[in-house]
Parts: sequence; C-alpha cells; structure tokens
Amino acid sequence: MREILIVGGGYAGFYTAWGLERKLRSDEARVTVVDPRPYMTYQPFLPEVTAGSIEARHAAVSLRRHLNRTRLIAGRVVEIRHADRTVTVRPERGADYELRYDTVVITAGAVTRTFPIPGVAERAIGLKHVEEAVAVRDRLMTAFDRAASLPPGAERRRLLTVTFVGGGFSGVEGFGELLSLATAMLRSYPELSLDDLSFHLVEARNRILPEVADQPGEWVVRHLERRGAHVHLNTQLVSAEHGHVVLSDGAEFDSELIVWTAGNASNPVVHNHTDLPVNERGMLVVRPDLRVGTDNEPVPEAWAAGDDAAVPDLAATTPGAYTVPNAQHAVRQGKRLARNIAADLRGRKARNYRHSSLGVVATLGIGRGIFQYKRIVIKGFPAWLMHRGYHVLAVPTWERKVRVLSVWLTAALFGRDLVSLASVQHPREAFVTGGRAPAHEEDRLAA
Repeated sequence: MREILIVGGGYAGFYTAWGLERKLRSDEARVTVVDPRPYMTYQPFLPEVTAGSIEARHAAVSLRRHLNRTRLIAGRVVEIRHADRTVTVRPERGADYELRYDTVVITAGAVTRTFPIPGVAERAIGLKHVEEAVAVRDRLMTAFDRAASLPPGAERRRLLTVTFVGGGFSGVEGFGELLSLATAMLRSYPELSLDDLSFHLVEARNRILPEVADQPGEWVVRHLERRGAHVHLNTQLVSAEHGHVVLSDGAEFDSELIVWTAGNASNPVVHNHTDLPVNERGMLVVRPDLRVGTDNEPVPEAWAAGDDAAVPDLAATTPGAYTVPNAQHAVRQGKRLARNIAADLRGRKARNYRHSSLGVVATLGIGRGIFQYKRIVIKGFPAWLMHRGYHVLAVPTWERKVRVLSVWLTAALFGRDLVSLASVQHPREAFVTGGRAPAHEEDRLAA
C-alpha cells in the first residue's frame, strides 16, 4: 500500500484528494491530508462573508464530510525531508512527530505577506480565512452600535473609519462589499449619516486590480470614489500605531478597523524548511505536468500545485510566464494533479497542465461588479450577476451550492441580516462577570 501525503487542504489539496478518491482503488494507495483546519476555505466568498451576504460556514467545505476515504490529520507540516521521504507534523497540542510517505504533494498555500510597519501586527486583520472575514464584519457592526450613542465628533469619526491596505482582488472586493454593508446599515441608524463614514483604500502601485486592464481599473476607482470612498494610489502605509493611520501621501487619521490585504508570501515550510528545489521567490520549481523539478532534473515522487508552486503557464503568450496564484488555477491544477498521480502509479504518462483564463470578475457590493475577458468589459449589475453565477457553480459540492443559493434568495426577499455576534469572540465573558462590566471596561469607566 503506497502512502500519498498531501501537505495542505486548501483548493489544490482538497481537489487532489477528492480526485484521487474517485480514481484510485482502495488497495492502490492510502491518501493522507495534513492541515491545521478541518475545512477548505472558498476564499472568493470571503468578501461576501464580511458583508453578511453569505453565512461564514457556507464559505467553508468540510474535509471530513467530503473526503470519506482520506486520512485527515489536524496539524501543520513544519519540515519536509524528501530525501528521507519524511515530514515533521506539529499538532495543535503535543510534541512534533514524523510521518513517512512514498509520494508527497505540496499544496500548502501562501500566507499573508506583511511588513514591519509600526502598529500593523497589533491592529490589523487579514482577509484570508473565514474567522478573519467574520471579525471584520462584526467589528464594523459593533462600531456602528457604539457610534450611534455618541455625539458627532472625533470619537464617532474614528469608529466609522475603515482602512484597507492592498488593492488586489481580495482588497478591492472586501472594500467594496464592506462599503456596501456600511451604507445599507445607515437606514437602520437614523443617528448616523453618510458623512460620518470614512472608507480608505491604500495601494502602493499606481493602479488597483492588476489582473484587469488600465481603463476598467480606473473605472473601479471612480466608481468607489462616487460612493464616498477615498482611494490612495502610489501610497504606502507608514504607521498604524494605536489605530492612528499615517500614509506616505501625508494623510493622517484615526481608524477603528484596519484590514491588511497587501499580497501573499510563500509558505515558510516551502521557503525555508524543505530540501525540494525552490526558486528565488521561495516557490517550488515545478514542471508543466506538476511534478517538482525540471525537465532535466525531475524529483521522483514529488508533486506540487497552487500558490506555492511556480507552474509554467503554457497558455500565456509571454515566454517563461507562470500561472497566476488564484482559485481558478488552483482548482484546475488540483484536478489535473489527481489524474497525473493516478496515471503515474499505473505506469502511464502524466499530462501537462494548460488552462486559458476564463476572464476575471469582481464584486464591488450588492448589485455592483466588473468583468473582463480579453477586450470584453462588463460593468455594474450584469457583472455582479456573472460573479454570483460563476462562483455558485465553482464552489465544490452540491450541498454548498444549495446552501449559498438559499441565503442569497432569503437576502433578496428580506434584506441583509444586520446582527453582530462580536461577543462570540469572548464566550465566557458573561459567565465570568455575572452581568458586571468586564475589568477593562470598569477601569475605563472609573477613569
């Protein structure tokens, strides 16, 4: 019985394991997935989770429910020693231990790229996982509740100031969706007005959404500004200490919510803790058939896909290009990986991964979006419908498709659910305090 070890249960890892379950007989190999989370996060839904358009659980696909023949290990791979066919697993609790394999598949995924900017580590929230999207939504709603009880002034302004750092797809979609939620919430808060809101999008480059052409990107900037947002291009975050945002363009303001979406970095285990070949960016060197190595020096029994793999883009017109690290490629690479591993086990030739882009589509809030395929650009409501249609088809399993559709239909009939559950982040507080104000709140009131 061969041991196939998949490092990471994200898009590529989930689809690889899912495909292998269908293609391999039970006596051919045992598949193991190691991931600290028991679910795959469908990241394109995270902006809508922040806006309450999708339930948080519906953006997560349970590994145990859908990978019935796969062994699942809750832990994190911290070292890969392919020469020994061994990885080191670090569980949530307990000591590290070694796990042996015959074939390894690296789909660990990228991590959020950060910089040593004062205050970011203490104040900012990412937007890469479900719990982060929920926290962003709940913080905004809690800020509305607090601001509504305050007179106009600096403290109310601070509570209703939101700053997104990073103008890629994740940042722009999250920013647009949260702005849409905030403006919709004003109808339930007569004490507040649109002038109280202050939304800032900060991007170091001279444009946002690098995956689209210049003119559609400029249209998105104008569209956000018409909705009252401030878009800072060619601007960097200098400091965020104590929630006081300082930008390189000279702007300064206090911000209750800071969301960091400024790109991805290679997973540390791939970049620093493996004997597999990596390039200058810390990504695994991968052949077009998704085998680790080069045509002249392939690495036996090692495969990789997703954000940590430098997969040659055979559909690109530019020589030496690599596939863009997005969900569209990760899903299809996972499917191709399953077919190639099964073929390799049976002595057949693996096929190259080749996929032409289906275009890019982004949501900018309910009823607003943008789509581009080559020279075709669609804006507004039709693009938003295309975004929802594409992703409800793309999210894995019919169970998730039906759940997401039901939430969208319910919201269309009854509107957004504007309930904040920020208190779930401190579930024992009511039990411990017995109705008294928490210690930190008592200190504040005494002062």
